[in-house]
Amino acid sequence: MPTVLVTNDDGISSPGIKALSRALKSIGDVYVVAPETEQSAVAHALTLHRPLRSERTGSNTYYVNGTPTDCVIIAINKILPCQPDIIVSGINNGANMGDDISYSGTVAAAIEGTLLGVPSIAVSLVKDYVANGGPVKSISKFKAAADFAGELALKVLDKGLPDNTLLNVNVPNIARINGVKITKQGKLFYDGSIQELRDPRGNEYYWIGGGVPSWEPGEKTDFEAVKGGFISVTPVHLDLTNHEAIKYLEENWGM
Repeated sequence: MPTVLVTNDDGISSPGIKALSRALKSIGDVYVVAPETEQSAVAHALTLHRPLRSERTGSNTYYVNGTPTDCVIIAINKILPCQPDIIVSGINNGANMGDDISYSGTVAAAIEGTLLGVPSIAVSLVKDYVANGGPVKSISKFKAAADFAGELALKVLDKGLPDNTLLNVNVPNIARINGVKITKQGKLFYDGSIQELRDPRGNEYYWIGGGVPSWEPGEKTDFEAVKGGFISVTPVHLDLTNHEAIKYLEENWGM
């Protein structure tokens, strides 16, 4: 049976990782190695200035007092008996679409797995769901996302992925999903995401978060798919080079 590594950024106790690991046990030997506490928005951070420790909490289940990237590195190099055949990160309690993938610890774990040569998937549940007709009450369940993650993992194990590519999956949190769409990364903006406040002594401080998101219109984007009630599957490539810009700079900058 294939060896499956499950991790996340919401922490070892999150309901999303529990639902995901249960669903994946039908396809292979599952090892769970996740952060001890929530590590949302830590992106691809590595812990370099303090020691890291792992603790076994159950059968093939461990937590690490570090980031999702730390978890993947320690799992592959120190905890698992062999290199995993696939890594599935999630299920994140909230969307990871558009520019948010740059900050996501969930996606970062899949990035690290890809860098280490392991086919990897990041899975998120879009809890604050807005359909074409307006807001839709979330069902607050991870089962649909977990079941789809299992189906997708089987496809990846069977067919593989292109080089240096991971899959970023966003599942709408609704009772009836319309299907699956292969998508591209959308463009997200936040209005008022930095709050300027004062403490009880009158000293100014700042709080990042809580802004109102808005999306740039675009066909075949992750946001448009989820808005229409579809699961979004976005292939994310690790080569950040703008290849078209190479020619532009050579021709226009004389370099």
